[in-house]
Amino acid sequence: MLADGFTPETVKEVLDKERLMTLDRNQAGARAFTLLNEVAPAMGMIGTLIGLVQMLANMDDPSSIGPAMAVALLTTLYGVLIANLIAKPIAEKLETRMHQQEKLQSLWTDALLAIQEGKNPRIVEQMLLAYLPDEVRDRRLVQASETAAVSSADRPDA
Repeated sequence: MLADGFTPETVKEVLDKERLMTLDRNQAGARAFTLLNEVAPAMGMIGTLIGLVQMLANMDDPSSIGPAMAVALLTTLYGVLIANLIAKPIAEKLETRMHQQEKLQSLWTDALLAIQEGKNPRIVEQMLLAYLPDEVRDRRLVQASETAAVSSADRPDA
């Protein structure tokens, strides 16, 4: 779009629309696993109730009490395991990735608009450094100052 001469407003509008649509798609996936995280323990409790009803319905047959009690306890366990070991971690990972993707797309938008406006590359670099976590940004600045120190030491004195 930059090469084709689109206006900055059009570029921003298209990239923002892409970012919002990606965010929508990602939220749908995260919502599905969040819902599973919320529903799985309830389904386990329903299984527990069914197992208890089976157990109480067959109290006259002692051999059927054990399997019915096993169903009652296992369904609770399965519900909790599905929620906490599968659904919740996946939902959290999808949410984290969703926010990372949104931040990356914002970075692309800022970078492309700055390039299109013809901003100085140093200003663009400083603007984009804001997207980096503090520890990465600090490490990058230390490396840059070390590189500058080495290159100034290599220069002959005038």
